[in-house]
Amino acid sequence: MSDASTQIKDTVASNDVVLFMKGTKEMPQCGFSSRVAGVLNYMGVNFADVNVLADETLRQGIKDFSDWPTIPQLYVKGEFVGGCDIITEMTMSGELDTLFTENGVEFDKDAAEKIREANA
Repeated sequence: MSDASTQIKDTVASNDVVLFMKGTKEMPQCGFSSRVAGVLNYMGVNFADVNVLADETLRQGIKDFSDWPTIPQLYVKGEFVGGCDIITEMTMSGELDTLFTENGVEFDKDAAEKIREANA
């Protein structure tokens, strides 16, 4: 197993919510990463951010790990959830709320509702 794979496994195992992204949650460096980090930040989700731009082996490693070609990638309780389009859809449908609730992840339900109202 590669170092990147080990690092990824350790990261997703030790954090309830992890976003592998381009940049950081304070300073996203692509629109898709910015959108997902923005949703999580707005909903008050406590999440670990991993900047794949800081480490080329990690950048490729996460794609191999999830068998998913794009960044960002969201993990909840060690499970791969999806990328920007999937997270956006799940936010709009309320599925993301359900996922967080079922996994005991704290988030602001009012904020989630505001996102849906603003985009309805």
